[in-house]
Amino acid sequence: IDIMSDIITKIIERRQELGISQRDLENLTGIRQEAICRIETMKNVPQLDTLIKLMGPLGLKLSVVKQ
Repeated sequence: IDIMSDIITKIIERRQELGISQRDLENLTGIRQEAICRIETMKNVPQLDTLIKLMGPLGLKLSVVKQ
């Protein structure tokens, strides 16, 4: 859950940095604004494909690296 919280925080920070509203992100991703709100407030834990859809228009990517 800590990792998910960190990822969602980065998504929120980047969205705000770019001046993109949740509604704008809905238009860019096809993910409903209400769902984005629930994700950003940690009321819903998104599936991996949803995270990837959210991150793309924000110029973010998810990667796995060997520790």
